[in-house]
Amino acid sequence: MADLFTNEQARRLFGFIAAGGSAGAVAGSALTAALVVRIGVTNLLLISVLLLGGALVCVHRFLRWAQKDREARLEGSPQPPGGADKPEPPWPQGAAIGGGVWTGVKQVFQSRYLLGICLYILLYTTLSTFLYLEQAHIVRGAFDDPVKRTALFASINLGVNVLTILTQLFLTGRIVAVFGLPVTLALAPALVMLGFAGLGFFPVLGVLVAFQVVRRAGNFALACPAREVLFTVVGREEKYKAKNFIDTVVYREGDAVSGWVFAGLSGLGMGLSAIAFLAVPIAAGWLMTGVSLGRKQDRLRSEADPLAAGAGGG
Repeated sequence: MADLFTNEQARRLFGFIAAGGSAGAVAGSALTAALVVRIGVTNLLLISVLLLGGALVCVHRFLRWAQKDREARLEGSPQPPGGADKPEPPWPQGAAIGGGVWTGVKQVFQSRYLLGICLYILLYTTLSTFLYLEQAHIVRGAFDDPVKRTALFASINLGVNVLTILTQLFLTGRIVAVFGLPVTLALAPALVMLGFAGLGFFPVLGVLVAFQVVRRAGNFALACPAREVLFTVVGREEKYKAKNFIDTVVYREGDAVSGWVFAGLSGLGMGLSAIAFLAVPIAAGWLMTGVSLGRKQDRLRSEADPLAAGAGGG
């Protein structure tokens, strides 16, 4: 989508589109719970095949729509200087992407913008892992019965999904349009700063549950769509190679390393409150990184299309 949507389309629609994923999470859980007893696990796989087939149909129709939309935009573009009949297409139909397997890695380390996205992801995964491990300690201390723990996690997931869908449908696009990408990228870190501060003062179950619901909903509804918009101003190779490296290696390594850091801090005698307070300045760094990335994206967008940038939010 970052390749086929224009920057303005992405800002307006990515939040709404993400609501499809949230709705799918709710529908998948409900379907599984309702059908597994009646038809069995094996037959559930056949339903999964049908759903994946439907997704392929959607992809095919989406590609056709994107091509028609691109042609319509090119037809309506003013004639560029130099006498060309049409502006150069942003992504030629059927164009292959060259380079080797290490190309994405090289692109990341050669671009301050992509390195900034890496830092944004690393800080996000670090804070998410810290909170996950704090949650494990607090929930284990609150409930001895695994059934009660499962019920608690199910309630948290329900709250997250409901709040996420409502935000994606009615707020995400408006927030990006009115406040711009820098503010949108900073909102989730701001919520995490407040949440860890609250958890530092009151490391109890109620604060944890409220923090988890707000944090995860803010990530799914605001931070994730905004992160995808960041890639609409880079080249196709960066979208398919550098982005793949960031979404896999950087994300997973950040998750693993932050787990080791948490274990080391605990081994040094730091309690849950101390680690929560330590997470606050990390969240502040995440916030500043988001604001910087949003401003850089605005500049790149303006350089690529001054007219569209002047008409957009932020």
